[in-house]
Amino acid sequence: MIMPDTVPSAQTISNDSTTYSIPRAVDPQPVPPDADLKHPALYFNQELGWIDFNWRVLHLAMDERTPLLERVKFVAITASNLDEFMQKRVGGLRRQEAAEVRDLSPDGRSPSGQLDLVVTAVHQMHQTMTHIWEQTLRPLLSEKLNVTICNYDDLTPLQKNHMQAYFQAKIYPILTPLTVDPGHPFPFISNLSLSLSIILEHPQRNTTHFARLKVPTNIGRFLPVKSETDSDSLLFLPIEQLIAHHVGDLFPGLNVVSAHPFRISRSADVSRDEEVAEDLLSMISAELRERKFASVVRLEVSHDMPESDREMLLRELNLDPVDLYPTNGLIDLTSCFQIAGLDFPEHKDEPWEPIIPRRLKSKIKGKDTRSIFTIIRNDGDLIVHHPYESFTASTQRLIEEAAEDPDVLAIKMTLYRTSDESPIVRALIHAAENGKQVAVLVEVKARFDEANNIEWAQMLEKEGVHVAYGLVGLKTHTKAMLIVRKEGTALQTYCHIGTGNYHPKTAKLYTDFGLLTCSPELGQDMINLFHYLTGYAPEQTYQKVLIAPTNMRQVFYELIDQEMINQAEFGNGRIIAKMNGLDDLGIIRKLYEASQAGVQIDLIIRGHSRLRPRLPGYSDNIRIVSILGRFLEHDRIFHFHNNGRSQTYMGSADWRLRNLKSRVELITPIEDPAQQAWLVSILEAALNDNRLAWELDADGNYTLRHPAKGEKSLNFHRYLMKQTKKRNKKKKK
Repeated sequence: MIMPDTVPSAQTISNDSTTYSIPRAVDPQPVPPDADLKHPALYFNQELGWIDFNWRVLHLAMDERTPLLERVKFVAITASNLDEFMQKRVGGLRRQEAAEVRDLSPDGRSPSGQLDLVVTAVHQMHQTMTHIWEQTLRPLLSEKLNVTICNYDDLTPLQKNHMQAYFQAKIYPILTPLTVDPGHPFPFISNLSLSLSIILEHPQRNTTHFARLKVPTNIGRFLPVKSETDSDSLLFLPIEQLIAHHVGDLFPGLNVVSAHPFRISRSADVSRDEEVAEDLLSMISAELRERKFASVVRLEVSHDMPESDREMLLRELNLDPVDLYPTNGLIDLTSCFQIAGLDFPEHKDEPWEPIIPRRLKSKIKGKDTRSIFTIIRNDGDLIVHHPYESFTASTQRLIEEAAEDPDVLAIKMTLYRTSDESPIVRALIHAAENGKQVAVLVEVKARFDEANNIEWAQMLEKEGVHVAYGLVGLKTHTKAMLIVRKEGTALQTYCHIGTGNYHPKTAKLYTDFGLLTCSPELGQDMINLFHYLTGYAPEQTYQKVLIAPTNMRQVFYELIDQEMINQAEFGNGRIIAKMNGLDDLGIIRKLYEASQAGVQIDLIIRGHSRLRPRLPGYSDNIRIVSILGRFLEHDRIFHFHNNGRSQTYMGSADWRLRNLKSRVELITPIEDPAQQAWLVSILEAALNDNRLAWELDADGNYTLRHPAKGEKSLNFHRYLMKQTKKRNKKKKK
């Protein structure tokens, strides 16, 4: 385990002449001679692969080339990712272990065996993450920004007086201490809440008592403190320290023996019996209640909490010592988002304003009265690339114009996730008010967005929108919108098919593609898809698109098979695919077969991969890179050379079992040669990156590429910003 005094500092990993590497969580077995394609040694462990992904995220916080406040942000992202991993993945493994599940993972491990490896790896990451924040980033904030995260004992007497007044006025009235005694059982502790463990002593009775106090972080984790000597400095005090030093005010007549912060994580892996659920909303609401009271999987405590206090919490929460995470520093680093948001633009990434696609600029600037429907119909299909190109000026504009256009008769779309105060939802409501037929498939099973999506769905229903809540046994993950418009005496369809959610905020952070089209064939496919989603008509046929779980897997098998045929006949078998994760065993075995047949395969996978690349005799011709940087790589593109007659696809699905079997997914072909060439050029730029790309080897090591001596640095995200500006410049008259 990496201990704080042995964690590599940012100094040792920031030199461009250095080959970067990070700890490896995966632990593959040696491959025996003549192993068949089902042998466990041919696969990485999925849970450990996810931890390796989060190490790559944490590296962005370690790397001195990353602006300082962005480094702070990546610590917060790492912590948030780790919270989700503990809830979903560790929680799921705990449930499997408790149920005595004996099935082995594809890499040959039992739930208990995986847990042993995962918990060790998580402890290592937790310690390293805390060390980077406490020993590197906090000092740098003070040194370079004059921003100090101070401790209570660092305050002057005058500052303590000011903060005491703040405590009495703003915090004391909202605190709710909960004591434990024969009349008060151990209190319920909510998931991911920060608390104080307080030991009290009655001076006359000589008795000891425990109290739990929830820290109200909704008023801000870091409280501003006025400096007495430097008006330009910013001082912040963690709120739990202020409360801890005044907690005696809550217990008059008792002595405070100790007060230490702690935090718990609960399992979010709740089984659903969807086959017998009479009402999907009731089932999800029940799951949310169950998740609130689910078993605890992690206990984070202050490193100086007395052993007796730790043992008491472990006992009351029914935890083992391995579930304890002593923290030598700030507990809950997700609060670092507050510090990352400070107004120091010179210590952040250079601002990027998404470009309005050139074909759509004239309408926005008021120099052309053409509607977006006229532009698509007359100028052809348009692919937009977020966040490089504007979501507001393209996808959002399409739905907003559809809501106002008197010739639009119907709007249908899927909502997997969307933002608070969503302009998309407002447009749908406005469309219904304007008398249009509006149907929305709201996926209430979107993990951690269930409550938000239920709220949106009920709001839409109240405004007259027809709302469907997904299909039993399937999660609807597809990103699709269908607009039916009367044009003359005929009906014309317009579609948006995307790789990302209809979420204006994440459209500025996640890389995604969206196709805007009036293709009659795609329009008919979308009509059939929405009939399937809202009317339970499973036997639909599709002319162009690939739909999971209907035909997507089989078509991908056939496309891979065709590259093997082309390799045998022409020697030019080639596959490039970009996605978020790869774990489907059927697809992986097909890729192994293709590699053995000589097909050259390049995979750009942001997250985890079960496939072991560059494995002699199995995947010699498969290369995997992972790109992480200022934007989150989210798009899915699949390109097959097809002996020069390229077949290129984009859509919502990864090559993961859940996408191909348990979700409704949509992949569309891109048939325009110029658009195909553009997408392939983006894939090739990703493969050529030598600044953000990590290359995976057969043993599970990720190594960050760096420019060779004299070689120009290619930062994939910077390259696409530059290319987007160039592509969308106005044509000269």
